[in-house]
Amino acid sequence: MSPLSASSVDATIYHLCLLTLYLISLPTFLALHFIQAPYGRHRRSGWGPTIPSWLSWLLMESPTIFFSLLIYPFGQFSSSLRSFSLLAVFLLHYFHRTVVYPLRLRRKTTSDFPISVSLMAFSFNLLNSYVQTRWISNYCDYGLDEWFRGRFSGGMVVFGFGMVVNVKSDLVLVGLKAQGGGYKIPRSGLFELVSSPNYLGEIIEWLGWAIMSWSWAGFGFFLYTSCNLVPRAMANHNWYLEKFKDEYPKNRKAIIPFLY
Repeated sequence: MSPLSASSVDATIYHLCLLTLYLISLPTFLALHFIQAPYGRHRRSGWGPTIPSWLSWLLMESPTIFFSLLIYPFGQFSSSLRSFSLLAVFLLHYFHRTVVYPLRLRRKTTSDFPISVSLMAFSFNLLNSYVQTRWISNYCDYGLDEWFRGRFSGGMVVFGFGMVVNVKSDLVLVGLKAQGGGYKIPRSGLFELVSSPNYLGEIIEWLGWAIMSWSWAGFGFFLYTSCNLVPRAMANHNWYLEKFKDEYPKNRKAIIPFLY
């Protein structure tokens, strides 16, 4: 196969994967209004064998580390400082999600996670890691991007804020689980405004990523994250209202402060 045809095949595969990211977003959003992934407070039987939650998070998030690092060097812009800066931001989130968060769960919780759900998440992370990493390492033309520094700086502020919200909210939830005695009403921080600030933080992170990468790949990931987490947040909110009834703060929204 000639270099030209190899490049053409690669571009075709890339754009099909990018299109897939968009095509699965709306069905995910609609499906999750009726069927919640059976882990955490929505855990239920009928989804096959399970493994410890900490191990599941490590395995299903791992493609974002190993696959991204595997394919990144093959991009034509892999030696670019701009490209590497974007990769570092992407891996920053996923190092926490793949390594730090599972270790925290292992020390403080003993819940389980269906293997079937882990495999679905693993597959999505393979797809998304390919789309995001190939864009920043091979298809983004940094030489023609005069606004990169401004967008990267602005997007990094948004991303950083979202990550702080996400991590701090997860710490609150893991801390409550470690206390034992079943689920409790989370307090402090953005929990006073919304039921799932951890999801809000993650959505904000990937909005920052979309700004930084300024690409259909980045926006597609932000869109999918929103379609995945907004219905989950609404389900969590309804669960809290049902479980705690008159105890649960009436002014809290599901995921967007004061609105939704």
